[in-house]
Amino acid sequence: MSPTGPAVSDFPALSAQGHVTFLGAGPGDPGLLTLRAVEALASADVLVAEPDVLGVVRCHARAGVSAPELTVVDAQSTAAGVPVLRDAANLVMEAAKGGRRVVRAVSGDPGLDGNAGAEMLACATAGIPFEVVPGVANVVGVPAYAGVPLRDAQGADVRFVDARTASERCWTEVGASDATAVVSTTLDSVASAAGELVSAGRKPDTPLTVTVAGTTTRQRTWTATLGTIAQVLKQAKVLPSPDGHQPVIAVVGERSSAAQRDQLAWFESKPLFGWKVLVPRTKEQAASLSDQLRSYGAVPHEVPTIAVEPPRTPQQMERAVKGLVTGRYEWIAFTSVNAVKAVREKFEEYGLDARAFAGIKVAAVGEQTAAALVDFGVKPDLVPSGEQSAAGLLEDWPPYDPVFDPIDRVFLPRADIATETLVAGLIELGWEVDDVTAYRTVRASPPPSDTREAIKGGGFDAVLFTSSSTVRNLVGIAGKPHNVTVIACIGPATAKTAEEHGLRVDVLSPEPSVHKLAEALAEFGAQRREAAKVAGDPVTRPSERRPGARRRRTTT
Repeated sequence: MSPTGPAVSDFPALSAQGHVTFLGAGPGDPGLLTLRAVEALASADVLVAEPDVLGVVRCHARAGVSAPELTVVDAQSTAAGVPVLRDAANLVMEAAKGGRRVVRAVSGDPGLDGNAGAEMLACATAGIPFEVVPGVANVVGVPAYAGVPLRDAQGADVRFVDARTASERCWTEVGASDATAVVSTTLDSVASAAGELVSAGRKPDTPLTVTVAGTTTRQRTWTATLGTIAQVLKQAKVLPSPDGHQPVIAVVGERSSAAQRDQLAWFESKPLFGWKVLVPRTKEQAASLSDQLRSYGAVPHEVPTIAVEPPRTPQQMERAVKGLVTGRYEWIAFTSVNAVKAVREKFEEYGLDARAFAGIKVAAVGEQTAAALVDFGVKPDLVPSGEQSAAGLLEDWPPYDPVFDPIDRVFLPRADIATETLVAGLIELGWEVDDVTAYRTVRASPPPSDTREAIKGGGFDAVLFTSSSTVRNLVGIAGKPHNVTVIACIGPATAKTAEEHGLRVDVLSPEPSVHKLAEALAEFGAQRREAAKVAGDPVTRPSERRPGARRRRTTT
């Protein structure tokens, strides 16, 4: 051993054989993945995931990861709610024996949900090293999201029952006790499981909750008793249903009572819970906005209405970027994220980085533009203190002073369709302006047909319009949103354009900010929810008001 620490040769050589990580993906909410799970996914060569969690885990895996599809053996297992997956163990073993790092992702927790134990034993028998990354178990995560704590200060026994495999002895023991019972079953088997508990000694008036699609924005929870659950599901028109095989978690005991859940149902009471919200912006632009909408319980659906393309003649942009390096400009003004992106791409083309901005003052319109600059390594010197627009920027822009400003020129990279307001204002303040087309905006291609039908047919609960062009372009490529859809606009000009297209504007942002717009929509949703509760009406989404929506609605 060397004085500074062990040498590489002091450790045993690593086996050429692969490695398997059995990973719990949680009940469905992607935010419940653990940090260790994300690390394991990032280093995987092969991802073997159950179909219902593939979407949760795949986004954390490398771009080139191999993800063989698991197929269901037979229709009967699907109908029973326990689809048998073909070759999962064989795929894992084959890849690991080939020296590859395998992640085997299962719903919930590997030790409590599913049949991962048998696959672990197979690895141990074959001498394949493996590890287990625990996940949030379905029987724990779903009640937490349903507002049903399994224990309180008084404490209580908690029994977990899988109704699909429970023995008569199991039902007898749980029925004879006063423990809180957490029952894994299917939607069309809930009444049967309740009957088993009543037959075993539980009182018919024992409260229970039933939650389907727990921890996702499709979650729905019904409160009843062991004796009334069949009637409650029938009256709610949940059953009979072709989706009756869906897995559910039922919690039986006093802690699942309606009075308690009214106060603790934090997830389903989010202001936009389950709302499908159309965000007509590019994926890059919509990322933080979509995250904010998800925090309110919404399901954002991003539809680009414009496409950004390079200018037809790039020479003007090339000269301007070279002028930045040679000291031609005192200021550069960015009015959009796309302008930042265009300059950054040109910098990278020439092998430049943020250091080329040294000695140049930088202005930015809007919080997103400023954030894009900071991400580039540039802190803006000037952001409008008031309205985030060209007019707002001019309000704060200093006039040219030949004593204090050694250079009188401003570089303004912008879109081909930008207005001349900023150019004229800067010239009036005494500045020379190089008004350069940095990118072109063109109308995006129409979205898929099912998205167009949802827009026109009332399948969306709300749409956020962040500019007049998003209104015109969305209507042009996809059609006019249905009249049940809540229309939210970022400002008066955008609202006016929406009204000119025959749309009723329901929400107007108090400030020209996409995040204030999302916040305003959430407040609208909260007021709508509260009004329904005060009136004693069920809380529904706007899309459920369209003709036939309730008849077609499913619990998914």
